[in-house]
Amino acid sequence: MQKIPKQFQVSPFLVFFLIHSTQFGVGALGFQRVIAMSAGYDAWLGIILFGLFTHVVVYMIYKICEKSGGDLASAHRMAFGKWIGKLFTLFFIIYFIFTTVTVLRTYIEVVQVWLFPDLHTWLFTSIFLLLVVYIITGGFRVITGIAFLGVMLPSYLLLTMIIPLEYANFRNLLPVFDHSIKDIILSGKDMTLSMLGFETLLIFYPFLKKPEQSKKWAHLGIFMTSFVYFFFALVTFSYFSEGKLQKNIWATLSIWKIIELPFVERVEYIGIANWCLIILPNVCIFLWCSSRLAKRLTKIRHRTALMVITVITFFLMLQFEDRKLINDLNSYMGIVGFYMGYVYIPLLFLIVSFAHWKRGKKENATS
Repeated sequence: MQKIPKQFQVSPFLVFFLIHSTQFGVGALGFQRVIAMSAGYDAWLGIILFGLFTHVVVYMIYKICEKSGGDLASAHRMAFGKWIGKLFTLFFIIYFIFTTVTVLRTYIEVVQVWLFPDLHTWLFTSIFLLLVVYIITGGFRVITGIAFLGVMLPSYLLLTMIIPLEYANFRNLLPVFDHSIKDIILSGKDMTLSMLGFETLLIFYPFLKKPEQSKKWAHLGIFMTSFVYFFFALVTFSYFSEGKLQKNIWATLSIWKIIELPFVERVEYIGIANWCLIILPNVCIFLWCSSRLAKRLTKIRHRTALMVITVITFFLMLQFEDRKLINDLNSYMGIVGFYMGYVYIPLLFLIVSFAHWKRGKKENATS
């Protein structure tokens, strides 16, 4: 069993913020158009379906960690042996690096399009990554605190989605079940990139105090993410016609444009600025997971691994300056994330369960 000193562990209820903060990010600004491409305005059914599927996968993650006695690296060693297990762990290191690049680069694109067209990618990236490195070097408890703030402080933005209901036309949602089950499943699959983040539980599991008590909080975090996406989708679908929605890359920002308050005219500017607090824990947790796995893989110091991975992330960020490249990055990471989260983890669960059963049978035979 992998032991982490208690002073570095976090309370079970904080898993809610760790899970929700990694799942809810920049994807919430424009996922509506993506999921509507496959199933039209029946796409909200896909959100519910994949939300339920995610609960099943999280259950599997807990079982994987319990049976392997540690984190993802321990599970890979148990399932595939020392060297092949390290190879699979390396895949996840690369995966988390590219997830970080996807989240941060997409957010910078939003800032460049809506706020500062002349903003240099390298400048924002360098400042943001310096902040992220400073937070991560404070330890996992500090990262958890940032996740807590990243959920609580911008939570008022949910209230801004109530105002457009004044102009809502819920007839847009009719008729229900106008698309096939296959289209609905595809719409849920299309929002995989927005639902990803729960797989980080495989890495920070040993840092939980009494992890068995954290299960309900992890599932509550999944439920909250699914509910928020469901709410955003319903508001968007009732506000835009399908034809109009297909022309809005960032539907959430377009909705904010209609809101006028006595003290501010452009609410979307406030929303974009505050969204920085939402993606901060995203980037912190993904980079921490990548550097943590690198430490487990090579036995080098965590800080050294973090510095190397941060430099790699910085140079990767500079490779995506074109809108098409950024869109391709999101598309490919959505596909890779689907297979990592919803295909590979269930397979790993089956392999680890079999290895655990075989080990137990062998121990019983020897005793």
